Amino acid sequence: MEENKVNVEETEQKEETMEQETVENTVSGEVEQDAAVEETEEKEEKKEGLFKKRKKVDAKALETELEKKEAEVADLKDRYQRLMAEFENARKRTAKETTKMFDMGAKDVLEKLLPVVDNFERGLAAVAEEEKDSAFVQGIDAIYKQLMTVFGEIGVAPMDAVGKEFNADFHNAVMHVEDEELGENVVAEELQKGYMYKDQVLRYSMVKVAN
Repeated sequence: MEENKVNVEETEQKEETMEQETVENTVSGEVEQDAAVEETEEKEEKKEGLFKKRKKVDAKALETELEKKEAEVADLKDRYQRLMAEFENARKRTAKETTKMFDMGAKDVLEKLLPVVDNFERGLAAVAEEEKDSAFVQGIDAIYKQLMTVFGEIGVAPMDAVGKEFNADFHNAVMHVEDEELGENVVAEELQKGYMYKDQVLRYSMVKVAN
């Protein structure tokens, strides 16, 4: 009987020991689990911090690169505008020089045609009154008028100096006369008609100046 009692007590002690070990194992597992969770959280925090840091660095690098590209674009735009301005200036200069060369060439040709116009005018002025209605004279007059029309279309115009104040930029004085009806330094007569080609003197007007 005493032996049975001893066996019961031993059994109870063993059960208590097993329960205690189970509790300790459970507590130990929970502690280890909590430690693992904490470790995982720490890793996640470190990882997140590293990501944020890297993201911040990347954003700064992108901002720097963007500023660099914007500066390059501004420089290229400035170069383009300068190049276009130089091209436009060169185009205008070339057009001006071409026009000037054309005008110089045209002026030389027109100067050689003026004596022809003078001869037309002298010939028509010498026609007798009774012959002015003849077909020949009418034909000559028509050719003269056509020639003067063409002159006008290309920019050639007579000066018509008579009655105007003498101007050495347009007139060539070859004679002086006293005339009380005219003011001082006024063109009294045009001995040879002067012509303008656009804004240039094609031929100076040969004049007689009063007083």
